[in-house]
Amino acid sequence: MSDQPYEGGSYEGYDPYGQQHQQAWQGPYPGEYDQGGYDPQLTLQWQGQTWETQTHASLGAQAQAYQEPQQAYQEPMQGYQHQNQQPGAAAPYTAPVHQQPAQAYVPAPQPTPEPAPAATPEPEPDPEYGPATLAGNARITDAQRARLEGRSPVIEPGMQPAALTALLGLLLAATAPVASYALVVPLVALQAVTAAGWFRLNGMWPARQGIALAFLGALVADAAVLGAGRGHAPAAILGTLGVWVLLSLVLQLRSHADPDERMYGLMATIASAALAIVATGYLGAGPKAVSVGAGAVAVAVLARALPLPTPASVVVSLLAATGAGIALGGVTGLGAKGALLGAGAAVCALIGHRVASYDYPSRFVHFTAGVALPLAAAAPAVYVLGRALGQ
Repeated sequence: MSDQPYEGGSYEGYDPYGQQHQQAWQGPYPGEYDQGGYDPQLTLQWQGQTWETQTHASLGAQAQAYQEPQQAYQEPMQGYQHQNQQPGAAAPYTAPVHQQPAQAYVPAPQPTPEPAPAATPEPEPDPEYGPATLAGNARITDAQRARLEGRSPVIEPGMQPAALTALLGLLLAATAPVASYALVVPLVALQAVTAAGWFRLNGMWPARQGIALAFLGALVADAAVLGAGRGHAPAAILGTLGVWVLLSLVLQLRSHADPDERMYGLMATIASAALAIVATGYLGAGPKAVSVGAGAVAVAVLARALPLPTPASVVVSLLAATGAGIALGGVTGLGAKGALLGAGAAVCALIGHRVASYDYPSRFVHFTAGVALPLAAAAPAVYVLGRALGQ
């Protein structure tokens, strides 16, 4: 290696920007075409390097290698062109192609899916049936189910509620001749059970406000009759009933419930208050009429609870009440008139018993409405018939 510095000369090993890659523009300048015709010498001359033949040969070999597999698919098309060639024309030369025999395509077998096991239906839970509610219970009631099955939706209270009704009636009959204040004790119990039983019978439970309002009306009616005397009992009872209807209407209008629910609650409150207030008729009637009427109701309810067909049971109940009226009339001095009083009270009691049996009532209904409604419904008959018979 020489220590002499590089002096002059041209380095031909590497000349990226030298003469080998320059382009000599020897064509016309702008505007020369406009001066005369076209001069073939004034054309663009490319003096740079061009593609090498080796590169072109390698690309040709790759193209040929790519086209060889396609000749097997082109041969049928060439045969078709040879058949459609016009007569007299020379057939194009086709190089023989060595192709492998075509293999038929056989699809791979697909696995057969196993059938899914049949789903075992889960047993549906037994629906629970109950009384309809104000919240819009979607389940059908026992009464609706009974009608669909062709059965009666009526279940009578039975012997135990009838025994309680008889006990309460005997207490009314026994305390009436003693004093009015003694009669108030079983009467208040009757009015409380009447108010609670009516709301429960209508599917409204708990309804503390309505029950309290109806029971308060009954207490006010009792106080009014005791204060005004038996002679003014009708005015005291009807006046209290009118005030309580108005009060119930005002309270229901202040409610924020739905209109349908408010109307249903209003009717239930008025009916409950009316039944509880009407029961005050025992306090306004004469002692003999109360004893005969309440005693006849006790006997009629017990006879109605006997295990007999309904028509036969009703007939037996009315006959028993009439006989009890005659017997009690003889004891109290009312005489044979007691038969009419006993029969009238028994008819009203059987209506109350039928109302308490309607629409598959619950056990609580049987021991509230089933106990109180026969006696409460008989109170107007006892008062009216007693006054008509002079008692």
